[in-house]
Amino acid sequence: MLSLFSWALIRLEVTRTLRNKKFMFFSIIYPSVIYLLISNTQNTSDRIPHTDLTFQAFFMVSMASFGALTAVLMGNSERIAKEREKGWVRQLRLTALPGRGYVLAKIASAAVVTLPCIVVVFLVAAAVKHVRVETWQWFALAGVIWAGSLVFAALGVAIGYLASGDAVRPITMIIYFGLSILGGLWMPSATFPQWLQNISEWLPTHAYASLGQAIEMGGSPHAKDVAILCVYFLVFAGGAAWLYRKDTLKA
Repeated sequence: MLSLFSWALIRLEVTRTLRNKKFMFFSIIYPSVIYLLISNTQNTSDRIPHTDLTFQAFFMVSMASFGALTAVLMGNSERIAKEREKGWVRQLRLTALPGRGYVLAKIASAAVVTLPCIVVVFLVAAAVKHVRVETWQWFALAGVIWAGSLVFAALGVAIGYLASGDAVRPITMIIYFGLSILGGLWMPSATFPQWLQNISEWLPTHAYASLGQAIEMGGSPHAKDVAILCVYFLVFAGGAAWLYRKDTLKA
């Protein structure tokens, strides 16, 4: 169980995130703009290979997932690297805060941004591109995309401890765009060469987008995709907590 100090830090991190209006605006609006730019280039009657999804419906889930990825990965990694340089993390080391408490606080604060980002993409898709799904599917889509974003929030924490303040942005950008493109968020992975599809299906971003796409087609997320994300979450969160403790021992 988390200590009272851990819960206090979680509340602090959530409050700090909500007060960062520039970050909130960018995280919420950016994916919706990208969605409109990409979906405008596609015919409304065309279907994604091997599915019954239109390109507009497919990219709605992809860009909602991409937006959540942007908020939790970019926000966490850069913020943590800067906090290390400014000495905030050094101050936390003087407390009884365990590594898991720090990691969970960062994951929780990042998760706050993802829900409005997802909802705005859905609203734009429904209002502008006339994407229609059942009522239960809207709620299920929002739930699985929000929950799946926690995997990348944990990755952001780990990167923030691996990289210095100067190096964190280029490293994060490489990972961010690499996972987004190779995972099929920017284009259907079904259009990739077979060898690249074999790689893509084991990436967390591919499993992440597949959760929502399965629900869009009226089914439930595949067990393989859920298992892949769970494994990645355990690896990223465990690695982040270990890096936090390792950094503490160096001080």
